[in-house]
Amino acid sequence: MTAVTSPPATSSSSLTLTSGQLPRWIEPVLAVGTAVVVAAVLLVLQLFNPAVWLVLTAVFYLIAVSIGSGIVEGRRKAVDRVVRGLVVCAFILAVAPLISTLWTVVAQGLKVLTWDFVTKVGGSVFDPNTLAVTNTPGALQAVVGTLIITGIAAVISVPIGILAAVYLTEYAQPSNPMRRVVTFLVDVMTGIPSIVAGLFAFSLFALIVGPKAFSGFSASIALCVLMIPIVIRSTEEMIRLVPNELREASLALGVPRATTIIKVVLRTAASGIVTGVVLAVARVVGETAPIFIAASFTDNFNADPFSGPMQTLPVMAYTAWAFPGKDIEASQAQAWGAALLLVIVVVIFNLIARVVAKAFAPKSR
Repeated sequence: MTAVTSPPATSSSSLTLTSGQLPRWIEPVLAVGTAVVVAAVLLVLQLFNPAVWLVLTAVFYLIAVSIGSGIVEGRRKAVDRVVRGLVVCAFILAVAPLISTLWTVVAQGLKVLTWDFVTKVGGSVFDPNTLAVTNTPGALQAVVGTLIITGIAAVISVPIGILAAVYLTEYAQPSNPMRRVVTFLVDVMTGIPSIVAGLFAFSLFALIVGPKAFSGFSASIALCVLMIPIVIRSTEEMIRLVPNELREASLALGVPRATTIIKVVLRTAASGIVTGVVLAVARVVGETAPIFIAASFTDNFNADPFSGPMQTLPVMAYTAWAFPGKDIEASQAQAWGAALLLVIVVVIFNLIARVVAKAFAPKSR
């Protein structure tokens, strides 16, 4: 007869498979409490500074979370909470300058952004009766110049970029030397400084029409240098996402290669291509250096891109702030208004990109 031995008795703590858990509300409450305590200490010491307050709050919050979680939940959960806190702090640190800049632009720009500011030409007005010179805010010449210059650049860049991307993805073999050269040049042009594009356009037209080569068309060529590589790269990536099975099915039915590319490949990738094009336009619409060099600036209304300087919103914001008139406050207000108007234009382009991407996206059941 065999004896049955019972397992040795162990303490309940050694068999515990789960540890304690802090409540969900502990992190926001701890963050608010840490911020209040740090602010109170800094105010008592008369050392309060927003940047110092935020940094010290983050540091003491992470220390408190690590100690509390380590005692209640264990080391692994404490490390997880600390890492998550570091990620949140990094996110806030990255977003804070953007929010601060946007808040400043909106707060200052709303003071001058009116319907008259958008629809009237700004400049100086001389009153012969009082012999006073008053500055009238207006951005019509800048709005028209921005639309004309950016529109010409898009009309030139989009077909070139899409056709080049089709050649790289659909026709050129990986070992083709021409493909290697084009790919290398696109990569180089993607990182080219914008001021170099402006110098190139101005030098080109200076050789053709003489030293006074300022024109909207010259600025459009400068923007083309910046736009084309973006369109090529985005279109190339979108075309590569089209499954090869669609191409093979079309070719198996006897459809010519060109028709397959137009009606199958490009139509399938239309959503991404249009989104890339709109984002490329939004990218160059805010350029200042190339337009300032190639088209200069003017307070007069000029809608002819082939003759004389033209004004754009980014250049208007820069020149009004860097070269103010006699009324410095009016010039600065005009700069803020142009900056806010430019932000609105860029936001509109991004919204258009999202709407177009959703409209052209392949429909699924």
